[in-house]
Amino acid sequence: MNILSLFVVVPVLMIVFLFLSKGMKQIRTIMVTGASALLVLAATLVVLFLKERAVSPDAEMLFVSSITWFKPLNIAYSVGVDGISVVMLVLSSIIVFTGIFSSWNMDMAKEYFLWYCLLSLGVFGFFISIDLFTMFMFYEIALIPMYLLIGLWGTGRKEYSAMKLTLMLMGGSAFLLVGIVGIYYTSGQASMNLLEIANNLHIPYEHQRWIFPATFLGFGVLGALFPFHTWSPDGHASAPTAVSMLHAGVLMKLGGYGCFRVAIYLMPEAAHELGWIFLILTGISVVYGAFSAVVQTDLKYINAYSSVSHCGLVLFAILMLNQTAMTGAVMQMLSHGLMTALFFALIGLIYGRTHTRDIREMGGLMKIMPFASVCYVIAGLASLGLPGLSGFVAEMTIFVGSFQNTDTFHRVLTIVACCSIVITAVYILRTVGKILYGPVQDEHHLHLTDAAWYEKVSAVGLILAIAAMGMLPFGVSDIISKSIVPIVEKLAGI
Repeated sequence: MNILSLFVVVPVLMIVFLFLSKGMKQIRTIMVTGASALLVLAATLVVLFLKERAVSPDAEMLFVSSITWFKPLNIAYSVGVDGISVVMLVLSSIIVFTGIFSSWNMDMAKEYFLWYCLLSLGVFGFFISIDLFTMFMFYEIALIPMYLLIGLWGTGRKEYSAMKLTLMLMGGSAFLLVGIVGIYYTSGQASMNLLEIANNLHIPYEHQRWIFPATFLGFGVLGALFPFHTWSPDGHASAPTAVSMLHAGVLMKLGGYGCFRVAIYLMPEAAHELGWIFLILTGISVVYGAFSAVVQTDLKYINAYSSVSHCGLVLFAILMLNQTAMTGAVMQMLSHGLMTALFFALIGLIYGRTHTRDIREMGGLMKIMPFASVCYVIAGLASLGLPGLSGFVAEMTIFVGSFQNTDTFHRVLTIVACCSIVITAVYILRTVGKILYGPVQDEHHLHLTDAAWYEKVSAVGLILAIAAMGMLPFGVSDIISKSIVPIVEKLAGI
């Protein structure tokens, strides 16, 4: 069996064993064992990928295999990975693993983890797919569980948030399906394989002009593209902790990955001609998301609007269409996935004890919950781009790459996007000062307990990943940048 297919097989086995499980102890054992297997599998894949790339440095994708599903439409279960896919699989395995410990005492745990595993299945399947239809299928598998996970296990206006998220993302899926069908028929109806379409077939420019906006918009909705981002803050605010971690940490990355892998790669002419439209929208997302976070008082809404800003920066960098900026975009996906998962894990921890997410009702938590508070400070410093943490290397790579475009339009937008760093510092330092160092607002908070062991496992795991990427960025950057070369060459050859 291809090693990539194991990323699909393991979640399926977890679902089967969960159906057969009885009792909380068995459920936890199944989830921890399965998530650990995925983590080991991801680490093994990195080692094997580096060895294989040394042998075949010119191969665009490695571990490629294909099984035909439906011959009349050339639909196949085709899998393969490059450096970008590998790092996204590593990110997904880390978030899935740490998310389990953040859901340690979840009500209706069996049903919850069944949907959690199905969501994980969709995410892993999406990142290994190189067939357009198979990629779309896994994309939908990842979206559908969100409705129930938020609607049943969420808080606040959970039914409204779940419905809004589902309707808006399904609307984006409709655009995406139109784009995929358009790609298949205008490229000659010979294949749905990404590599074959990119290298052997060609989509005429007159068709790229409408297919590119459809696919970029379809994926962009999931990446919180302005003005289609409004589902994200409501979804984050109502989702249970681990779902928020997966939602912001991994699911939103499907949008940026899809824009990069499908819209830019398969339609380079349209990307050059029409990219400026989406570049303006992503620039607005970066600044608007940061400004919106400043005025929020709910911890989850602060982090949700921060995610809009950071995910907007991913799409912004992709549209710069050069190797440095695109490398920064993938690094930003990694960095944001880790730090926003840490944020949501800590917010869930705090909410579970204080029963409030309103920063006006909290204060003095550094003395009361020192471990959780220190972790929150680290997450905040990563978000505002402190050197030595993942946020700095990702954002600096993006801004340096973006400024390599010498025309006034791109440089002005880059300068505007850079301003988001200052705005981010404002809402991060304001929140930290208020909830950690401000006066205690409720006497009952003086008796709160700090993080339990399973919550510490989740937080420490994410912090180690953030610090490792921040202090040793060149290994990650090297894996990513070499996989971007074929796409940049395709863009340059127009």
